[in-house]
Amino acid sequence: MSAINQENSFKPSLSLVDATMIVAGSMIGSGIFIVSAEVARSVGSSGWMMAMWVLAGVVTLIAALSYGELSGMFPKAGGQYVYLREAYNPFIAFLFGWTQFGVIQTGTIAAVAMAFAKYLGYLEPALGEKNVLWSVGSFPVNMAQLVAIASIMLLTYINTRGVKNGKIIQTVFTFTKLFSLFGLIVFGLILGAKAEIWNANWENAWNNANLSLADGQVVTTALTSMAFMGAIAVSMKGTLFSSDAWNNVTFIAGEIKNPQKNIGRALFLGTFIVTIIYVTANLMYLAVLPFNEIAFAEQDRVGVAAAEKIFGAGVGAYTIAVMIIISTFGCNNGLILSGARVYYTMAKDGLFFRKAGELNRFDVPGYGLWIQAIWASLLCLSGKYGDLLAMVIFGVLVFYVITILGIFILRKTRPDVPRSYKAFGYPVLPAIYILVALSLAILLLIYEPRYAIPGLGIILLGIPLYFFAKKELK
Repeated sequence: MSAINQENSFKPSLSLVDATMIVAGSMIGSGIFIVSAEVARSVGSSGWMMAMWVLAGVVTLIAALSYGELSGMFPKAGGQYVYLREAYNPFIAFLFGWTQFGVIQTGTIAAVAMAFAKYLGYLEPALGEKNVLWSVGSFPVNMAQLVAIASIMLLTYINTRGVKNGKIIQTVFTFTKLFSLFGLIVFGLILGAKAEIWNANWENAWNNANLSLADGQVVTTALTSMAFMGAIAVSMKGTLFSSDAWNNVTFIAGEIKNPQKNIGRALFLGTFIVTIIYVTANLMYLAVLPFNEIAFAEQDRVGVAAAEKIFGAGVGAYTIAVMIIISTFGCNNGLILSGARVYYTMAKDGLFFRKAGELNRFDVPGYGLWIQAIWASLLCLSGKYGDLLAMVIFGVLVFYVITILGIFILRKTRPDVPRSYKAFGYPVLPAIYILVALSLAILLLIYEPRYAIPGLGIILLGIPLYFFAKKELK
């Protein structure tokens, strides 16, 4: 069924609780269980490891509170795409939409799906990355990649059957993951915490160094000022990715009740809850695990290493692994549910495949959902979990900066548009976010060029595609 217009096509059936679950559920995937290992190796001490998580949380909260103003002004399907179109022009909005499709949304879906498969491989090694099935040229295809693709296809099918199906999965899985994380933290601090481990981890809390293994021994390499900046870039790549996707709730504004108020509320509540959980989870890791065991956890599975210390190597660790599988599965449901709404709005503007602008008989953009699934599945075959992070986070940072800069522009050009929220701490906090995010994007280009440059290339590829779309897709 074709949508006549957004107001009478999408059905506003999502409450504030549903919207908050989409924010929190889309943010919490696998990062909190994996990323701390790379952060620990990169910065070399507990103080700096915690600083990376706190900074990511603060930066994310500032951005989410700033987006509250934009969501109140333009409560329409497509969210951030609409904000950019209104603050700038259709060209800038298209670059975002194209990058969202090319790498941000689909790359995140692929990375989370690969993490889901990675933890499934912990329970059943035959389903893991080590089970290589065949090679296509220089690209080996392993069972984990096929498991990841299967999970994407299953969730896409469920979400093509209506937003209520996706809503139920999102709420159930997000509550489950929140309680499981809360339980892990509480049990860790009660059962697994040891004063000697905690004190040892904080003994030289602010030394910065790179940690590596040589013949089973930990090698500590002091970092120069420039190398330390590179370590921050690598660390923040992971912590920001773990905190990302909070903006997905803006994409589904057409399906949220009272979106002018509830999107802003959901953005704050969801990001605040997740930030508290992430920071306390890392404090728990430092109370349970010696620092080197965080840095060199097997296959970076810090969450599993902590669970084994808390519950023993048997049932407890497997139970936590199941909870992590639930977390990543629920995370991808939120990403898949919301992503296609951007392509829907682009198609309505004549800038994406026309069929992506149609709703199926369940009042969801089914065609857009399947296009997203196919491309995300191909990305699963392109590299491992870590390989997708820098490409994704570079594009994310660039467009967050441009979008928050749009608040300043709209205050000048559209002062009369009703604002149910005002950006918290304006102009100071949004300006601080712009400076921090821009600095991190530049550091990624310098220190992670292998992936950040392709990320930039995908954005720039949108320039000729825009003119092609204007000419061919109308």
